[in-house]
Amino acid sequence: MNIAFLAHDKKKELMVQFCTAYKSVLSKHTLYATATTGRLIIESTGLPITLLLNHKQGGHQQINARIAYNEIDLVLLFTDPNTTDPWDDAQMIETIRACDKNNVPIATNLASAEMLIMGLQRGDLDWREMLHAGKPKY
Repeated sequence: MNIAFLAHDKKKELMVQFCTAYKSVLSKHTLYATATTGRLIIESTGLPITLLLNHKQGGHQQINARIAYNEIDLVLLFTDPNTTDPWDDAQMIETIRACDKNNVPIATNLASAEMLIMGLQRGDLDWREMLHAGKPKY
């Protein structure tokens, strides 16, 4: 599975803690993240992560494009509900919409992220693999 990580500034440490706690599950998958979030996760966990641009330079758009092409199977987007930055809100909404349009599971908080990771570990998300069957590898 291809998993994408995004986190608002005030939620980056929580994302790092989450990835540390579920390192054994995440290590079996292909991981992507926006630049700052990804670097923090790598430094703390050593997990191999493909780093994209930071969100203000287009990292959200890179992830959204991968979602549109069914190249992302799960999104963990830890949001700060108290943000007052309209840029952050707009980017978050676009990522949620991209996931909704393409039936990609998304978690925006710790509780839903834990449910998705536990489901991933049990095989509940294996149906996503069918979308990749027969798809040419580049």
